Amino acid sequence: MRKLSLVIVAKNEERTIGRVLAATKDLCAEVILVDSGSTDKTVEIARQMGAQCSFQKWLGYAAQKNYALSLATSEWILSLDADEILTPELAKEISDTLNSASVESFDGFRIPRILYIGDHAITHGGFYPDAQLRLFKRGKGAFNDRLVHESIKVQGKVGLLHYPMLHYAYPDLSAYADAMNGYALLSAEEFCAKGHPNWKSSRLNELVHPWWTFCYRFFFRAGFLDGAIGFKANASYKEYVRKKIAYLREHAKDKPTCRHAKEK
Repeated sequence: MRKLSLVIVAKNEERTIGRVLAATKDLCAEVILVDSGSTDKTVEIARQMGAQCSFQKWLGYAAQKNYALSLATSEWILSLDADEILTPELAKEISDTLNSASVESFDGFRIPRILYIGDHAITHGGFYPDAQLRLFKRGKGAFNDRLVHESIKVQGKVGLLHYPMLHYAYPDLSAYADAMNGYALLSAEEFCAKGHPNWKSSRLNELVHPWWTFCYRFFFRAGFLDGAIGFKANASYKEYVRKKIAYLREHAKDKPTCRHAKEK
């Protein structure tokens, strides 16, 4: 089998890190965890499970993850968040894929991802399949330089695996809402830095776009099939869209030049 490195960045992830590493124990030749200052048992748990742990002061999402990637030595890299857990079926699929001759035709693979809020899987409303590029040849991929929603970009052909990983990102709806507020602020900063059409930060857009997003995701993308938790998750997502527009308008007041990008 082609050797595989598991790479993770973490801070205070004792809730999930043990399960993440247990799910990959028979799959990876090396496990690299880069910690940015955990005050819980994250590093202790990881070391007990055989991970190579090192400290790196937080550099930002993309830069931190790219630093961790630079430590890997195997031919292939599996880059996971510290709350993404492989199912046994996915672990076997990754093993079979790396064992196959056809893998030489690819430089990376996307993996579907199921979001969990608490113990509830959110599988409708645009939250699934949410396929993420997580498996790739060393030297062929890196995280793009973004403030938020960073993703791996690969030079070459990318395939799609069938089985999903489980994303235990938020212990409850309150944690989800708090995280989305942070993402909204960072997204607004990024839009402002790159420039945006004036209408994006308008009050009309703040009124219309969040409700359009909610209706589209909840009704047309069947978010209602997730029941009450699906309604609340989509309502939080609607609020994320609204706050992103409101934050963008606030930034535009402080930095008027960020409003003058040409329409694309």
